[in-house]
Amino acid sequence: MIYFLSELLPFHLFSYISVRAGIAFFIGLALTLYLMPKYIQWAKAKNANQPINKYVTAHEGKSKTPTMGGAVFLFASVLAILISGDITNLYLLGGLFVVIGFGFIGLKDDLGKVLSGDNLKGLSPRGKFILQIVIASLVSIFLVIVGFPTDFYVPFLKTPLFDISYFMIIFWIVIFLATTNAVNLTDGLDGLATVPSIVAFASLGLITYVTGHAIFSEYLLVPNIKGVGEMAIIVGAFMGALFGFLWFNCYPAEIFMGDTGSLSIGGLIAYLAILGKSEVLLVLIGIIFVSETASVILQVGSYKLRGERIFLMAPIHHHFELKKWAENKIIVRFWMIAVLANVLALISFKFR
Repeated sequence: MIYFLSELLPFHLFSYISVRAGIAFFIGLALTLYLMPKYIQWAKAKNANQPINKYVTAHEGKSKTPTMGGAVFLFASVLAILISGDITNLYLLGGLFVVIGFGFIGLKDDLGKVLSGDNLKGLSPRGKFILQIVIASLVSIFLVIVGFPTDFYVPFLKTPLFDISYFMIIFWIVIFLATTNAVNLTDGLDGLATVPSIVAFASLGLITYVTGHAIFSEYLLVPNIKGVGEMAIIVGAFMGALFGFLWFNCYPAEIFMGDTGSLSIGGLIAYLAILGKSEVLLVLIGIIFVSETASVILQVGSYKLRGERIFLMAPIHHHFELKKWAENKIIVRFWMIAVLANVLALISFKFR
């Protein structure tokens, strides 16, 4: 909407991506700050509370905390994107499909849990996984159809290793599945997933902006992909909405994002990494999400192979809880690790 105003006005301020990304940020922030208290009040009245896993006894006191706050910041983000973005941009439309598609899966799962009052009675793992594959497949096929390059890049090299061609669809699907479920696993403490998500969005927003900019991409020796820079609008909207959400989600949390939020965030992080040709760099950018997922894989693998556990409990944030670390200490230290890892990721992005 704002983008098309630049054609009617005597100045072209709204044609600049940086300006519209800033506007999207503040729209997302303002809408979330305005709507979230109303949603919290409604959710408490309707007992739309987060069912707590019976094995996580440390969180029994949080059973009255409302959930599905992700639906609010997702709505705020989408509205901010529609107002600030160029809706004729195919990559932006793809991003909207990603966040709405994965958000719908999360909402369906959250509703099942809330209505049943049981953390294990949302979507079945198989049903959830199938729906994720469907959304990831549609987006990956869409990217190939619109001509998005299928070259495979790694950090420190200015040229691609090889062109995977149509096999890149499978690779992208794996990226989507891994990232969405990793963010979902991380969302276990107050604000734990929110700040690493904001930091990851900041890094990936910068990378996609550079990738879509002819001059900056040439200077930094990264591939130039026309139109990808518009993703800064989606990043701005989500960062603003997540800052607004953090106001209520920081310790002690008044609201949880639920799968509605975590799956949409994970899907968007994966999509941004793909568009920025930074799939490998995602290991550093999403270091907290990777660590949480790795701890679960190692725990399950060790128990099945050796009959012994590596951690007191997985994901790893529960391990530190059982070691009697204060919850806010775990959260802040994980935030610090996320920031440091993203600084390293951006440094490695420069060296080619």
